[in-house]
Amino acid sequence: MSITIKDVARLAGVSPSTVSRTCTNHPSISKQTKAKVRKAMQELGYEPNFQASNLASRNSRTIGIILPDSESEVYQNSFYLEAIRGIGQFCNQKQYMNTLITGSDEKEVLQVIKTMLNSGRADGFIVLYSKRDDEVLEYLYDNGITYVLIGKATVNPNQVIYIDNDNIQAAKEATDYLIQLGHEKIAFLGTDNNSMFIQDRKNGYMMSLMDHNIPVHPEYFLEQDFLQDENDGSLDNLRNLLMSENAPTAILVSDDILAVALEKVLIELGIRVPEQLSIISFNNSLFAKLTNPPLTSVDINSYQLGIEAASQIINHIENPNLLATKIIVPHRIIERNSCLPL
Repeated sequence: MSITIKDVARLAGVSPSTVSRTCTNHPSISKQTKAKVRKAMQELGYEPNFQASNLASRNSRTIGIILPDSESEVYQNSFYLEAIRGIGQFCNQKQYMNTLITGSDEKEVLQVIKTMLNSGRADGFIVLYSKRDDEVLEYLYDNGITYVLIGKATVNPNQVIYIDNDNIQAAKEATDYLIQLGHEKIAFLGTDNNSMFIQDRKNGYMMSLMDHNIPVHPEYFLEQDFLQDENDGSLDNLRNLLMSENAPTAILVSDDILAVALEKVLIELGIRVPEQLSIISFNNSLFAKLTNPPLTSVDINSYQLGIEAASQIINHIENPNLLATKIIVPHRIIERNSCLPL
């Protein structure tokens, strides 16, 4: 098995990014630390890839912004646009360039990242998503590449720089809000994927129900990809639940886009919002403001998430011996007209 930067870092007792900067003789690394790292390299027989590691010695400053491996999700979700706007503004102030990275699958995204690294065109990366078993995150971590994660770290949380909301608490408060309005038959609608924020919001929803001694009904958990063909039967479970005798009186939706798609189904079924069904969603995007009625939504401060991510990646690029930082950006519920007391 080949020796990696992570192996050298473990033996030397330093971070992988310190090893990477030692390879390029970065002035921020002390002589003592460089000697310790080089000794570990020699003991392990590690041969650094100077072409890849020359990113730390360049005068130009560029941050790669890694988007999810989706052909359509990125371009339809305002969360990413707001986060990128925050990143761009902060990078402009610090005279850092940034470039967007995406692809149809993980392999394509990973190839773009490797190409940028091998050509020395990136000082670090901001990853705009968090999910389990991700090849991209594994590659960045294993090779000691400096990156910041927007979302919860699923592995090595004490060694990963991440910016996030408390999605569990946010969803709990949103569900509490519905319960305070008198609702007990509350459903949860999310997308069918392994994103960490979806799982956290689902967990917060369940915590609220349990705290109020409200039974958790499995049929109230709905995972739906509204980008699919609506005539292929993929919405049948949702339609059946909404028209059943045990239909929910309120729904917590994981994203404003999903809430807009939900409203389309409700119009088809003749169900009125909020008179017959209350809806609260997440992101407080333009979609939430323009729907009829406007949606009550949890504002997760996407723009601030981007600013904090840019601040941290630049801070860690310029100060590579910093410990991994964790920042939680606050949220708030924006009340509009999509919820009524039962």
